[in-house]
Amino acid sequence: MRKIDLLFAEYAESHRNSTNKMIHWICVPLIFWTILGFISLIPSPHFCALYFGCISLISLIAIAIVTLFYLRLSLFIGFIMIFAMLLMEHFAYAVNIHFGENSWIVYLAVFIITWILQFLGHKIEGKKPSFLKDLQFLLIGPIWLLSFIFKKLGIRY
Repeated sequence: MRKIDLLFAEYAESHRNSTNKMIHWICVPLIFWTILGFISLIPSPHFCALYFGCISLISLIAIAIVTLFYLRLSLFIGFIMIFAMLLMEHFAYAVNIHFGENSWIVYLAVFIITWILQFLGHKIEGKKPSFLKDLQFLLIGPIWLLSFIFKKLGIRY
């Protein structure tokens, strides 16, 4: 069995309850987005592209590091996640422009609310979150959800 499938199987052990799964479908992408949003606020040079907006050098470095983790598990998932992270960065840029210096409050509010919901989901599940056992599961959650979409579409990852 491939490493990615082993990680998905281990992650799934604490994500069997339908309510917990539904909470994860909403909260995992939002938490991932808020982390990218927080990173986008770190002062650094920005690169701008027409129709996309701007992305900071720090954000690009963070995306590159996370992408390397994903590419190591699956080339296909790695490339899809590059696109997903850049799309999330686009929305973070929009928040940063709209809320200016107060955009950190948006990220913090979403981050806190979604983590509360995540822990509520795990209380309902009756199992601890996977990342308490191994921090890499913080990065597995988003691609675990993605794997369901791929399976539904008949796409091998």
